[in-house]
Amino acid sequence: MKILLIEDDREAADYLERALSETGHTVHVARDGDSGFTLADSGDYDVMVVDRMLPGRDGLSVVAGLRARGNETPVLILSALGEVDDRVTGLRAGGDDYLTKPYAFSELLARIEVLNRRAGAREVDTVYRVGDLELDRLSHSVKRAGQDIVLQPREFRLLEYLMRHAGQVVTRTMLLENVWDLHFDPQTNVIDVHVSRLRGKIEKGFDGPILHTVRGAGYVLKAG
Repeated sequence: MKILLIEDDREAADYLERALSETGHTVHVARDGDSGFTLADSGDYDVMVVDRMLPGRDGLSVVAGLRARGNETPVLILSALGEVDDRVTGLRAGGDDYLTKPYAFSELLARIEVLNRRAGAREVDTVYRVGDLELDRLSHSVKRAGQDIVLQPREFRLLEYLMRHAGQVVTRTMLLENVWDLHFDPQTNVIDVHVSRLRGKIEKGFDGPILHTVRGAGYVLKAG
């Protein structure tokens, strides 16, 4: 599971990062609301764990802002505020669950697992479409204008990520982290090479470009 932890308490964040990693999960940590919002908005996470009281943008504002942008990643809110009204406010802001501090790690882990299972049960959209381009995650197939397109595994992952973020600018950092699972820039042209190959396969012989370069920013997949 890929988890985003937004927690400003360094000791608590370090403990949770270590404990979740030991249970086999990938954990990214943000220590304030603004950087947490940016990470959540640019990355693909299975679950987010968000502290309510954060420097900069508070936890509820982070969640509400993400929901307003259509981000439906399950969120577990952590807070020392445990009254009924506090929990209701957190859930109405867009949280899926609310855990009061102090908590046992075993309970936090169980709640994260439940949120992930619920999200998996809800997910029925296995086909992405952008214009006349179609990608089916289950059959691992790609078509444009009804014609089959054969992609290598990395090209398929790249296209899937771009289609999941259709209409949005996708940066090199986003691609490195979510397609190559790298958290540093290897300073090679690996992304440019794969994008070029993918562009050739999904555009050559078809009606118009669909994968566009945004100079100095990244790439965007959009029809027209």
